[in-house]
Parts: sequence; C-alpha cells; structure tokens
Amino acid sequence: MEELYNKLLTKIPKDNIRLNEDMSKHTSIKIGGPADIFIKIKTIEELKYILEVAKEKNIPITVIGNGSNLLVKDKGIRGIVLQIKIDEISVNATEIEVGAGTLLSKLSKTAYENSLAGLEFAAGIPGTIGGAITMNAGAYGGEFKDIVVSTTYIDKDLNIHTISNKEHNFEYRNSIFKDKNFIILKSKLKLKEDIKENIEAKMKQNSNKRKESQPIEYPSAGSVFKRGNGFITAEAIDKCGLKGYNIRDAYVSEKHAGFIVNKGKATAKDVIDLIEYIKQVVYEKYKIKIEMEIKIIGE
Repeated sequence: MEELYNKLLTKIPKDNIRLNEDMSKHTSIKIGGPADIFIKIKTIEELKYILEVAKEKNIPITVIGNGSNLLVKDKGIRGIVLQIKIDEISVNATEIEVGAGTLLSKLSKTAYENSLAGLEFAAGIPGTIGGAITMNAGAYGGEFKDIVVSTTYIDKDLNIHTISNKEHNFEYRNSIFKDKNFIILKSKLKLKEDIKENIEAKMKQNSNKRKESQPIEYPSAGSVFKRGNGFITAEAIDKCGLKGYNIRDAYVSEKHAGFIVNKGKATAKDVIDLIEYIKQVVYEKYKIKIEMEIKIIGE
C-alpha cells in the first residue's frame, strides 16, 4: 500500500490522500475502521488516473460521497476509498448542472439564490448529489427522480456516458447506480421559477420539521430502514417498544424510531447487532420483514 501511495502522490496533491485513514472521520454516524488508502477526488483527470492505476494493479475501489447514509465495519475497507469532491455548479435558465460531490445544502442554496424551486425537500439532507441520485433520495413529498434530466458517469473501463431520466430506472430509494460499478460525475436538474420568499418559506418549514422529528443532535446514518409496503417502519419499531433500546452506545432514537444514534463510542458491530435485533422483534410481532436503507460496507 505504501508503494501504491507513493505512486499516486505523483498526480494527487498530498493534502488529499491518506494512508490508513479512520473512516469514522468520514461518516455521519462517526463509526468505521481504517481505509488502506483514502483519497479526496477534486477533478475527473485525478479520478481517471486512480482508476487506471487500480485496474493495472488489481486494487479494489470503494466510492463514497458525504458518508451520510453509510456504516463502515470495524476492520475498515481494503484497497482505495474515493471520496468524490467534484463540486462545480452552473445555472442556465431553469437548469442546474452540478458536480457529484456537491453537498445538497450548497445545491439548494444555489437554487434559492437563482429563484429556482424544486429542491426545497433536499435542503436538509446531509449528503451529496451523487449519493442522492444513486438512492433517489427524497423527503417531504419530493424525490430526485422528479427533477433529474440526465447524469454523466464513468464506467470501470474509463468510458464516460450520459443517460436520460428514464434510463436511471428510478424507484423508491433505488436507481441503476445502486448495484452497478459506475461513478457519477455530474447531473443536470430541471427546476422551475418561483419567488425567493416562497422557496425560503418551504425550506424553513422542512428544516423545522426535520429538527422536531429527527435526532440531529446525535451522530447517525439517517433513516436506517426503508418505508414498508403498507406500513410505516418507524411506527412498527415504536409499537414494539424499542425506542431508547440500546446495545452499548448504539441507541434506537427516542425521537424517531427509524434512526439509530451513536451516543458515544458505538462500534459498527453494536449498530449491526441492534439492527438485527430490531428486525427480529418486528418480525416476531407483526410477521413483516423490514429492509435496510443505509449501506453497510467494509470488513
């Protein structure tokens, strides 16, 4: 890994590459073992170079965004972890083209500043546009499938493609990018004109709802489970009396039963054990299987 690290340093600024980087620094739940090599990617040229080197040396690649819907296991991640930080934004009439590493908070603010509505639902989601497209992120009645025009990505053979909205195969918390070995570079979104006062009012309303209903005062990976088919998963967990239940420092949030929070030094094993316990209790009571929304990676 040290030899590989030195080779990568010829093209990657030293400040953007780390050996044995603790992934708890890069996940919103503040949990995760070390990545062999961790790299912040600022340009497509850097990305292409790393992918070429990794392919030549048969090194596994893991791509992350802001780490907000992610649990990294305690032994960490082998190979190279790429954090996409490409975050250029350009506005053309009612369309915004945005780099995959752009934070949704920054993107929503840009839309507001240009009197463009349609992104208010995303203002408080603590992720990047790449992650949001991958999982078709949504909140308060909005989803990315409603506003995406196209997405440009790079495949494992370093070919660059652009696909239309329909080709994303958007579903609830899912898209073509969920299970493919593609890396999103940028997306184009179609919004609509509105006055700033209306946009700001909706953003504030959503922000207040989030503060009231979600445990934003503790590290978490967001909503752990998907919405059920005909039932609300958080309600089912709550009715099982699991709010506040904990395994060491991993707790079912008392504010929102769909969240697991880290109240100190929770490990990935604590969280995974708690997830399995929740699944078991809910199944025993209601005979329903609840599905994961967060992604678990590493070893």
